Parts: sequence; structure tokens; C-alpha cells
Amino acid sequence: MGIPGSGLAKGLAVTLRTMTRKSHTAQYPDAQPELPPRTRGVIGLFEENCTVCMLCARECPDWCIYIDSHKETVPPAAPGGRERSRNVLDRFAIDFALCMYCGICIEVCPFDALFWSPEFEYAEEDIRDLTHERDKLREWMWTVPAPPALDPRAEEPKELAAARKTADKLAAAEAAEAAEAAEAAEAAEAAQAAEAAQAHAERGPGETDANGNANRNENENGNGAAS
Repeated sequence: MGIPGSGLAKGLAVTLRTMTRKSHTAQYPDAQPELPPRTRGVIGLFEENCTVCMLCARECPDWCIYIDSHKETVPPAAPGGRERSRNVLDRFAIDFALCMYCGICIEVCPFDALFWSPEFEYAEEDIRDLTHERDKLREWMWTVPAPPALDPRAEEPKELAAARKTADKLAAAEAAEAAEAAEAAEAAEAAQAAEAAQAHAERGPGETDANGNANRNENENGNGAAS
């Protein structure tokens, strides 16, 4: 059985130790806090990746995501092909007054259009202003931290390998076109030089070439050398 009042004494001892220590209070907003890289602040939208599949809105337990879109007809890529229709995003808004920051919308997005941003300074005086549209979500996208580096021993992602292969093919094709153009220019210059030499050889004494220059000087020089 413990000594009566020992618990109170231990509590007072903790209080006394805390009182003698120097406090470290961050003077916000002059000193910004250092947040962990995976802080759940707000949700950023990378709308180029959004296909309006509506998975995020359907899976949201709070129904705080509002999406509007329309369909557009895309012409066929090749002659004789079939026209296709695609969804075009008109509105993407999130009501952060209802959002409980569960991250389900980010997890279920199949095209990586939603990301967590550590941004947290978005308080409003009116609760109705906490519904932020896609322009604001796009601004928050640029505050999303970069993903962690991959294991150097891991295999290269297939997307990067395909992109690098395509870039190498394009670079090789451009280099081949440049080489062919240079060869064609050299061949044209050589052909012009050969034609000029042949025309010069076929000109007789007193004849003129295409530029109207007489061949007398060469003939006179030849006659002087012979004499």
C-alpha cells in the first residue's frame, strides 16, 4: 500500500519541473510551423488528370464534392474512324466545412488528380466561403510536396520507360532527318559544281558562260605561254 498523498506529490513535482523550464512558443504567424510532409491540410486538384469519373464524389462519406461536366465530340484520329465523346470538367468544388479529411477521395482517384497539400491557412469569416472551387484547388496543387524518392534498386516505372523510349525515337528520327537534309544539300552543291565545271570545259574560245564572262583571258594566257 502506497504512502497517502504520494500521487499528489508526484503531480506537484511534475508541475514544478515544467515551471522551471523555458517555454518554446512559436510566434505564429510571424514564425511558420514546420509541418510533416504528409500533413492533411487541404486537397489540391490537378485537373488535367481528371476524367470526371465521379468516383471521388460517390465515395465521399460527407458528400462534400461537387462536380459538373459536359460531353464533347472528338473527331476521329484517322480517316474513316469513329467519332468519340469525352467528358469536359466544368466545375470541381469541395466544401471544407463538411469535409472530415478522411482522404478517401484521394485514395479512390484512379488517375492521380487529387493530392494532399500541407496548406492550412484558408479560414473564412463566413462558413459559406469554405466551398472552394477548382481555381483555388489548382493553386493549392502547387504546394503539394514532391513524392519520396524511389528505392535506387527498384525497377524503373513502366510509364517512365515508355516515355523515355518514345523520346529516344523522336530524337533519332529528328537526327536522321537532319542528316538526310545535310546530305541532300551537299549533293545539290556537288551537282551544281559539276555542272559549272562541265559548262566551263565545253566553252570554246571567245564564248561566254551563263554569266556573260568571256573566255578570252584563259585563251590569251594560253597563247602567251605557247609563244
